[in-house]
Formats: sequence, structure tokens, C-alpha cells
Amino acid sequence: MSPSSSPRYFTEREVARHCTKDSCWVLLGTRVYDVTAFLRMHPGGEALIRSRSGKDVSREMEGPPHRHSKNARRWMEQYYIGELDKESSTEEAQTLRERRKVGDDTEGTTEQTKKVEEEEEISPFAKCSSVDLDKDLVDWQKPLAWQVGHLGEKYDAWVHQPVDRPIRLFGNPVMEAITKTSWYWVLVVWLPVVFYLSWYCYTTLAQGTTRIFLTSGLSVPIHKYMFPVLFLMGWFLWSFIEYCIHRFVFHMKPPAHNYYLITLHFLLHGQHHKSPFDGSRLVFPPGLASIVVGTFYLILCSTLPEILAVSMFVGGLCGYVVYDMIHYYLHYGSPKRGSYLYGLKAYHVKHHFEHQRAGFGITTTFWDHPFNTAIPDEKF
Repeated sequence: MSPSSSPRYFTEREVARHCTKDSCWVLLGTRVYDVTAFLRMHPGGEALIRSRSGKDVSREMEGPPHRHSKNARRWMEQYYIGELDKESSTEEAQTLRERRKVGDDTEGTTEQTKKVEEEEEISPFAKCSSVDLDKDLVDWQKPLAWQVGHLGEKYDAWVHQPVDRPIRLFGNPVMEAITKTSWYWVLVVWLPVVFYLSWYCYTTLAQGTTRIFLTSGLSVPIHKYMFPVLFLMGWFLWSFIEYCIHRFVFHMKPPAHNYYLITLHFLLHGQHHKSPFDGSRLVFPPGLASIVVGTFYLILCSTLPEILAVSMFVGGLCGYVVYDMIHYYLHYGSPKRGSYLYGLKAYHVKHHFEHQRAGFGITTTFWDHPFNTAIPDEKF
């Protein structure tokens, strides 16, 4: 809804009827929000919102246990559809006020009076301005790639104010297509490589001819049962690379005066933080990912004997595939409350909406702890 248009009004009964996964509304004070599209994105799970459908969620937004960030509240404004029509309950409220004046302090009346008073309070979220993308710092009707560099010192704040809107990076359809991919292409392209190299490494080691030469006269045989160990070492190494790339490359803070570094940052990761639920850009296109994969392979082969390098490489490649799949699931999945993935989803959403300079782990929070970038523990 455009901020300049007159709001629609809904009765309490109308709002209460929208309590299904196909149509879910909530209230913030007197403001009505249709959060149907957000159900599967919510880090607390779909059921958590549906259990509060048709109700005022101001207290849940403020906490405890979890006080939602400014970005989360700004995101909420995208689902604003109108105002609550309170005229139908005006007569009841007036009656309760009159009873209170004459000293009618019965328990039922007191509870009803308290309810009316709470409803009449001005919600702090009513002060949130609606998101008007047509008046944003960039023109959303045009490709964004060549615009963001001109934002200068405003870029960092702008890019960390997420919106629920697809992004077009380039006007050229071929270049635009290269930056997008569906999640299943990661499996289609890379899983055959993982399976083939795993088979190749294991069968090569099974021949019993692989040895590591420590000195000119001393060598150590490598048994085929070492392959799982090497595979897991590669996976563990990838988890560290995942952390470093996310922290030092994707979350570099480009100089405000450097148009090209701002543009590069936006293409690499900024666009994901601006539109975190753009499903076509949640995993790496295989063509671009091959650059990172190839670099990882060359580094290992230049530092280790060939079969050991490939064994670790395939473990790291498998770790990358799992990383991309988990990242997609953290944005669109609904993990069971209390599960490992549930904790990761809550952790990652806090990274997007509140702690953009922390919480760089995706598949694990392990590396955030020794490098002091862990997001403070907070229950949802």
C-alpha cells in the first residue's frame, strides 16, 4: 500500500477470520498486516505466527524473549494492508469507562477495562513508515548493478535494510541469467563430480601402491581406509574457507568513495542482504562457483601429493554442496523447533536483520567462536 493512499479498514471479526496458512493476518496495535507470504520465511517457523493470527503481536515484537530489530520491523511494513476499525467496539468501551467511574470494580469488569486500555495504547510500531520502494535511493524500475556505486556513504546503511522484492542486476538478459540459478542445479552439476572423485580416490588407494615419501629412504603407505579421514579433513577445511569468504570478502566494507568496490560488493553479496528471499540468488550459479572450486583444487594440488589432494578436495566440494543447500533451506525451509537446523535458521536470520557484522557461519557456528564473531545467544 502506498503511504499516500487512504488505508482500508477492517473489523476485528474480519481480521480474526484470516488464520490459515493460505491467508494469515496479524495486528500491531491498530495496524493490520497480511503475513501469508512470510510464513515459511519466519525463523521461528510457520506455526509460531499462525498461533497468533488475528491477534496483536506488539508484545511478541518487543520481547521478551526476543526483541525484533529495526530491520525486522521495517520488513514487516511491507505487509501492511490497512487499519483496524474500532468503531464497532466503541460503545462497549464507553460503557466500561462509565462503570469504572461509578466504582464498579468487579473482577470481570476490571479485566475488560484493562483490555480496552491496552488496545487504546499507541503501538510503537504504528510510527514505522511504510516501505515505498518507488521513492528509494535507487530506481527499482532499472537494473541496480550500475546504480549502487553512486550511493557512496549511504550504501552501507541502504544495503542492510532488507526488502521483499526481486532484484534485477543487469539490463542485458544474458548477463542477468548468468547471475541466477535454481537450487537443484547445484546438485545436478556438482554431485556427479563428488561421486566420481570419491570412487576414483577410494579405488586408487585400494590398489595399495600409494605411499608418501617423507625422505629419500623413508615412505609411508596410505591405506584405502584413510579416504574417509581425508574426505572429512577436506570438509572441515571448507567450513573454514566458508567462514573466511563470508566474513572477509562478502562482508568487506567498501570505501564510500570507491564506485567500483561498492558495485563489486553488491554483486558478490550485497544484493543478497538487500533482498534475502530472492529465491533465484540463494545459491551460487555453477559457472561462478567453478572459479572458487577450481582455486581450491589448485591450492591443494600444489601443496599435497596428488591423491591426497584430490581426496581432500572432494570432501571440500561435498562441504560446499551441503553449504549451498543448507543456506537455501535456512531462507525457505521450516525446520522443527529445537532441531539443529532450527537454531541455524534463527542464527542466520539474526545475521541478516540485526547482526550483519557477526554470525558469519552458515553450516556451523563453530568458527564464529574462536574469532569472536558469534551472535549473542537469544531465545526465539
